Amino acid sequence: MFDRRVLVITMHDDPGIDMRAALLTEISDLVHAYKPASVVIVLDQPAPTQAALSVVLRAHRLCSRLGLVMSVATRSAPARRLLAASVEMEEHIRLVIHASADTAIATATALTMAA
Repeated sequence: MFDRRVLVITMHDDPGIDMRAALLTEISDLVHAYKPASVVIVLDQPAPTQAALSVVLRAHRLCSRLGLVMSVATRSAPARRLLAASVEMEEHIRLVIHASADTAIATATALTMAA
């Protein structure tokens, strides 16, 4: 979904280890094609796997290199903590982590409109 310069990507299923690279390529293609102001990735699984979190972190590195703010939304508190801890160790643009997709999208939209 693309709305008001915010690219929203929802991961409904676990990509698995074998599909991580392909999914990251798809995300990269979308980011380069749409040139969004920000990106929101929604993890729609109850308990995102290591493969899903790995895709999010790699997408965050991509967005950081491009100067884009990226947000992630997941209902899983353990996944939010793992993502926050993983990003703290790296020197990138901060990853904004939300518990709800609606909040992540609304925040990204508001930031985009203010810029």
